[in-house]
Amino acid sequence: MARTGRPRAFNRDEAVAAAMLLFWEHGYDSTSLAQLRAAMGDISAASFYAAFESKESLFREVMDKYISTYGQVSESFRDTSVTSKTAIEQGLRRSAQMQTEGSHPLGCLLILSAVNCSPEQQHIREMLAKERARVHSWLEGCIERAVANGELPDSTDIPMLVTLFETFLQGMSTQARDGVSYEAMDAAITQLMSIWDALSTKLG
Repeated sequence: MARTGRPRAFNRDEAVAAAMLLFWEHGYDSTSLAQLRAAMGDISAASFYAAFESKESLFREVMDKYISTYGQVSESFRDTSVTSKTAIEQGLRRSAQMQTEGSHPLGCLLILSAVNCSPEQQHIREMLAKERARVHSWLEGCIERAVANGELPDSTDIPMLVTLFETFLQGMSTQARDGVSYEAMDAAITQLMSIWDALSTKLG
């Protein structure tokens, strides 16, 4: 008799975690239903659809899990208990460390899934862009706070500085996939933050 519904041994958290690693490694388009079912313990198609309804619904759940776990490194940009410079520097270093760890696929799922997404999946690309926009807003708010509290001069070009840090942040995914080490990225972040120091010297 064919299996229907969820198997008794089905563990949703473990299934979503397994799917996250596949989507992270291969992207949305290149991850097949067969791969997902196999990673979830060789569940049947009926079990898959009973649990998640669709591949897209599963991906949305994966995104939520990623953001609440690995994606937490970006929360540093929202930390108002430290200076804006420290918040940005910590966010970049934590992100670099996470993206270069060998315990999971390299890079950032939100960046790489968008790169690997076909034009036919525009709604998936827009969903990913919405999440990246949140990080953009955190960076922007962090730099605006620096200007408001006197860490940076009023003449600071805020959009330029946001673009600078955001470009570096997103570029780390490609660097990580290409095998660039955390140590190399860490050194680059130190040099990047020297731009902040140069801007702060214009105060007064």
